[in-house]
Amino acid sequence: MSGLELFLILFLDTLVGHIILAACLFPILGERITWERARKLPVLLFSPLIAATFNYTTVHILNGGILAFYDICSFFILIMCSLWVRWSRGYSFGRSLAVICMGATIQVAISTSSLALDLLFPLNSEFIYAWFWGAGILICACVVFVLYKVHFGTYFTLLLEDESHLWRTVSLLFALELIMEAFFHLESGIQPEYMILFSILLAALVTLMVSFIIHLAKQFDATRKMEAQRNTIAQQQLYEQDLEEIRREVRSFRHDYKNLLSGMAQQAGEGELEALRKTLEELDVGFDRRLGEKIQFSTQIGNLQIPQVRSILLSKLAAMRDQGISCRLEVLYPLTQIEMDVWDYVRCLGILLDNAMEAALETKKPWVEILLLQQGGYTRLRVSNPWNGQGDPAKMWQEGYSTKGSGRGIGLAAYQRILRNYGCASYSSSWADQVFIQELILGK
Repeated sequence: MSGLELFLILFLDTLVGHIILAACLFPILGERITWERARKLPVLLFSPLIAATFNYTTVHILNGGILAFYDICSFFILIMCSLWVRWSRGYSFGRSLAVICMGATIQVAISTSSLALDLLFPLNSEFIYAWFWGAGILICACVVFVLYKVHFGTYFTLLLEDESHLWRTVSLLFALELIMEAFFHLESGIQPEYMILFSILLAALVTLMVSFIIHLAKQFDATRKMEAQRNTIAQQQLYEQDLEEIRREVRSFRHDYKNLLSGMAQQAGEGELEALRKTLEELDVGFDRRLGEKIQFSTQIGNLQIPQVRSILLSKLAAMRDQGISCRLEVLYPLTQIEMDVWDYVRCLGILLDNAMEAALETKKPWVEILLLQQGGYTRLRVSNPWNGQGDPAKMWQEGYSTKGSGRGIGLAAYQRILRNYGCASYSSSWADQVFIQELILGK
């Protein structure tokens, strides 16, 4: 075999591995193949090219057979692919490494399975590479289909949202990748009569890995929901305290109101119309100051009949008050149900409000307006805030884009991923006269 043929085989072998890895990333991240994603794939070609050059040099200089150099090359491929995910998705390096470790684990398992098929059903040496690569791509298609079916991407991306334990997750996934690499090395020493058992063991191991990741994600989701429920109870107690304060104010105002009526009756009897008019104005202003705003706010909150939604809104309203952001909330009709998972809706609502608060704080007079309207089978959410004119709003939905620099712009990307699972959801953004508006509409 000539040097050029050897380099070409090494390059094609590494390229097929990268193609399998790239294909696995889509179900791992819960994404669908789009032009925006596909046009960034050619940059990934640098990784197999560098890896093939390294392997070719190793084979020629050291005559192959040194396992350490394969492992070094695999490690550099892991780093290069992580940098590519960081560039193409705008993730932090930790999240990118976690994604690639998960993808590499599945990719190595697919390569090991295709090699097992090659050993079980050997073909003529002229077709050995085509058979090996073709089997890998066929197995990859089946694995990708299964991952989409079990919604693995939803659970995996949910697990990555646990920022406090991100590097622990990365360490776990890296360990799983090392285990799978060990299985790949061990395969060459397996006797043919044990190859079927080895393949079954490998499939069981991959199934356990995927199930374990889903289990961890569900545990994290359950913990987060319990925390949200505790917040709901705390916010409900605050709401009840506000109602009690309104009742006390009403009793106090009732006492003052009798005194004011006595004074107005005397002014009316003496014909002091101007003084009577001023007294009525003071009474109206006093009512709005002491009771009007509280009653209106209580009415709006009372229309939120979904505890999780009421809890997130109360907590965000409290945060706005602490940060000096003026907020106006309108819930014109009772909100009793929504056409999506309530926790997904809470996540979407939290993302939109966080973005609105962050943008509002960059202006001289920060404010946020929230409108929730449920009518005619539709639930409409509109969040408005002032905008300082910086950045390009048209690019805000591009993953990783942020006026704050690299590593940001993750929230809206998660927002989009959530809504992709709901055909009844439509979202939009608009801006005019230094006001930015985001809308989410759910319909049957």
